[in-house]
Amino acid sequence: MLLMTSGDAVSTWIDWLTARGAAAGTQRVRGSHLRRLASRVDPLAATPGDIVGFMVANSHLKPESRKSLISSMRLFYAWARAGGLVASDPTAGLGPVHVPPSVPRPISDVDLRSAFVTADEEVTLMLLLGCYAGLRRAEIAAVHSDDVDGLSLTVCGKGGRTRRIPVHPMLAGRLARVHGWAFPSPVRIGEHVGPDYVAGRLEVALPPPWTAHSLRHYFATKAYQGSHDIRAVQQLLGHSSLATTQRYVLVDDEAMRAAVLAVA
Repeated sequence: MLLMTSGDAVSTWIDWLTARGAAAGTQRVRGSHLRRLASRVDPLAATPGDIVGFMVANSHLKPESRKSLISSMRLFYAWARAGGLVASDPTAGLGPVHVPPSVPRPISDVDLRSAFVTADEEVTLMLLLGCYAGLRRAEIAAVHSDDVDGLSLTVCGKGGRTRRIPVHPMLAGRLARVHGWAFPSPVRIGEHVGPDYVAGRLEVALPPPWTAHSLRHYFATKAYQGSHDIRAVQQLLGHSSLATTQRYVLVDDEAMRAAVLAVA
């Protein structure tokens, strides 16, 4: 096997993710997972027992986070085996993590109005892009005037998938006034802010327990209520799976009552 330190291996693996076209957010999450493992045990020398102990130490994490952690380790060890860095995959014996179905959590109309009342110009545009265009944090951060043609907004989302979103009237005027990056970085000249910056700004404006992602759930729910076209909502959100979209749409009591009364 090739000689390489665990730190070198993790860095080289992240470079490999970059070469594969993994999004910056994916690289950041995957890298943090492996560095967390490396803080406990040398990943290149880890045994199945070490991996089990690592997962036990992280048993407090939510199921989604544990599933993501295992996915990162399996991806790393598949790469390490292919490169001759390890003889076997110590995660092979781990069973799947059961993730309960998530519940849609759109922000309430009252709390959304409250957020707009206190928001400055920058945060107002962030709020509008979340609740009237359904953008993710990273997508909000990267909005550029070149992506706006007056009638639609072109968005490059997860996996490099590009989608076009019709511009809502509430957004049209503000987007028309954008020149260059909508949210230029205050520290990196010529670049835009990162998703964490967007999350932090919105966290201050949104009352608990709402987050930036609650705006995306709001958009999905309202878009479905107005169209009853789940496929259209899927396209607008940029989801590859319809099942994912369904987890974003809250079906209220009135809609379920109407469905029952529609039965002949």
